[in-house]
Amino acid sequence: MQDAKKDIRSLSQEAMIQFFESHGEKAFRAKQVYQWLWQKAASSFDEMTNLSKSTRALLETHFTFKLLEVDLMQRSKDGTIKNAVKLHDGAMVESVLIPTEKRITACVSSQVGCSLDCTFCATASLKRMRNLDPDEIYDQVVVIDRQGREYFDRPLTNIVFMGMGEPLLNYNNVLAAIDKITDPKGLGMSPRRITLSTIGVPKLIKKMADDEVKFGLAISLHSAIEEKRAKLMPLAHRSTTLADLRESLQYWYAKTGKGVTFEYVIWRGINDQEEDAIALAKFCGAIPTKVNIIQYNPIDNGPYTQASQEAVDMYKRVLEDRRIIATVRHSRGQDIDAACGQLANKQGE
Repeated sequence: MQDAKKDIRSLSQEAMIQFFESHGEKAFRAKQVYQWLWQKAASSFDEMTNLSKSTRALLETHFTFKLLEVDLMQRSKDGTIKNAVKLHDGAMVESVLIPTEKRITACVSSQVGCSLDCTFCATASLKRMRNLDPDEIYDQVVVIDRQGREYFDRPLTNIVFMGMGEPLLNYNNVLAAIDKITDPKGLGMSPRRITLSTIGVPKLIKKMADDEVKFGLAISLHSAIEEKRAKLMPLAHRSTTLADLRESLQYWYAKTGKGVTFEYVIWRGINDQEEDAIALAKFCGAIPTKVNIIQYNPIDNGPYTQASQEAVDMYKRVLEDRRIIATVRHSRGQDIDAACGQLANKQGE
């Protein structure tokens, strides 16, 4: 039985050079193919028009593309677009285009499902099936860039790893995808326009610092009181204490010179008291930070409700009195379940 064809995008440029040389072709063909794959986002060998037909046939014989497709696209009344993305093996993830006056932001997934058990997030109800490959992450970005140009006449400007999955638990593939996205020989996006959001895995936050990454870091926190964090984010609590997380963020800042953003939802009767705000402010004192207070997006049968405006105002006052930047973020795409914490592949039900 003939072996299955290898995914062309799993090859490094060096491996491509070896392939072409072993088949009597010039090494520079590898550079041409690499450019088609990662700069021009080609999805077939026929698109590689500066290669001869015989060279394209050679590639077709040995390699394939493991492409994703948008199985369902939904558009919100506020312009947000949610994509239900089918991967080559039939698995599904979701990605979101978030338009504002000045930006087109891609919210991308890093895993099929999620292995975390955050009690306020719809994605946590899904079993983690597998990690996404670098090209599957890259393809989500390409799709949203094309949608931005088609529907808003503007290219993609920002990327947030805030979709399905915990990106730090797919560390190597996520960083490989970001390399392709930011490489001048790839999509050429500035890493300063990319933010990775995590529940906080201290050893991997330190590894990112040691790897000298250039993108931004956001921490999904939601409580700086250990007992409350344990109820909201049980796995995060079992894996690491707030003291461990704080120490890893201090290490991050010492190595990179970059602060972090805390993502924080306030729920009625859960973390809406002044003691909660003061604990957050104290935790923010470890390094330069800003806080995004995010509107809660209800999930089916969930026990949580949005805090009062008075509680939100109290948080802002407590933080700003301590010279901590606090911004209230209003959700986008709620009517199509595209907002933070709502991604759950409902189209598969």
